[in-house]
Amino acid sequence: MHLNPFRTLPAVNQILETATVAALQATYAHDHIVATIRQELDGLRQSLTDGANLDGQTDVAAVADRVALKIQRDLVPKLRTVINATGIILHTNLGRAPIAEEAAQAAHQAAGGYLNLEIDLESGKRSSRQTAIREWVCKLTGAESATVVNNNAAATVIALRAMCLGKEVVISRGQLIEIGGSFRIPEIMGVSGAILKEVGTTNITRLADYENAVGPETAALLNVHTSNYRISGFTGSVPLADLVELGHKHGLKVIDDIGSGALIDFSRFGFQGEPVARASIEAGADVVLFSGDKLLGGPQAGILAGKAECIQKIEKDPLMRAFRCDKMTLAALEATLRLYLHEERALREIPTLGMLTTSLSELHKRAHALAEQLRRLKGLALVQVGEDQTYVGGGSLPDQALATFVIELTARELGDDALAHRLRIGNPSVLARVRDGKVVLDVRTVFQRQESELVEAVRAAVEANAER
Repeated sequence: MHLNPFRTLPAVNQILETATVAALQATYAHDHIVATIRQELDGLRQSLTDGANLDGQTDVAAVADRVALKIQRDLVPKLRTVINATGIILHTNLGRAPIAEEAAQAAHQAAGGYLNLEIDLESGKRSSRQTAIREWVCKLTGAESATVVNNNAAATVIALRAMCLGKEVVISRGQLIEIGGSFRIPEIMGVSGAILKEVGTTNITRLADYENAVGPETAALLNVHTSNYRISGFTGSVPLADLVELGHKHGLKVIDDIGSGALIDFSRFGFQGEPVARASIEAGADVVLFSGDKLLGGPQAGILAGKAECIQKIEKDPLMRAFRCDKMTLAALEATLRLYLHEERALREIPTLGMLTTSLSELHKRAHALAEQLRRLKGLALVQVGEDQTYVGGGSLPDQALATFVIELTARELGDDALAHRLRIGNPSVLARVRDGKVVLDVRTVFQRQESELVEAVRAAVEANAER
């Protein structure tokens, strides 16, 4: 007499009562656990229907183990820490600028409790959530006033909408950039309700082009820093100061979108052509727009600084509520801005600035120390240190390479793509470059506190079995 194989399947309650599954109920919802058990049992029934031999796989303990593993895998956080070994400092796909420890602590404290977001503690009356940010931005840029929204695209939209709705805005054709994710200046201008008026050519725009375009329907001149590309050769553009003079002559506002948000002059570190917010204010721009999570090194935000009358008009726009930042972003941004009050401290404590200014000798030392640890791993066939180049990323300083040091790896039993894949799906995840059959780890963007984790991640990747 043959035993019906379906009778070997345990009941749902039997699996729930195992110690393995019972321990899950303190962390995971009962309904989810039951649904996962039923899914596992349905899979076993289908296998039996197909004639598969499930010897040992239908035991209660075996089923419970698989259910527990599936639940833990299914509910792993989708957002998790990544070790950035690509060398790209402002890696958009990895969240751009890592923020300073002080800024992270400020965000944590804001998230975990209450804070005086919109109340004046002295008077007890309601206040604006922009107050704290405004003070620090004005100190750092010399602006009369300032406000903040959730990114620089939003800053562009709301500035154009509040100041130029239904009116013409004159801009050089050479500045009609795409800022990433298929967002283009003409489309952003269209969303704002302002009317685009292009002047000049791709490579040359003269002051006369702007002046000839000014008419009774013109509201503003818009200057956009081409932060994510460069045009070289036979080129010409109009200095901001000349635009300001022209704007004031005709009673027009001048909006300067400097993009990456430099609060310090990066030319002293060898980077050229990156506008500084204070210089734009001093040149007379009515409103200056810039990002918080690029060269500024803070959280994602769009900062607007400039004339008080313009900022006041922007803050009264109904879109301001839709574009405003939450308490965690504001807390992190305020902490970042306060660091800039002591520039040397900012250079030490803001990770973006630290990575940009780390010396080659320091990178060389770190790369060789890491390579020595990696050479002890049996699964690696090649570990060698080399000098290389990388870029800032995030649409900043696009044509200016940074010298760096990298570690090139090959594994004994894995190709370059397979090793890179294992590193990406590991815990922690490691993103590296792949080049000429080697996996390349750039130490410029690996925090020193992550070095031991990086070595262990490589160990796990080269020692993992083929079923991983």
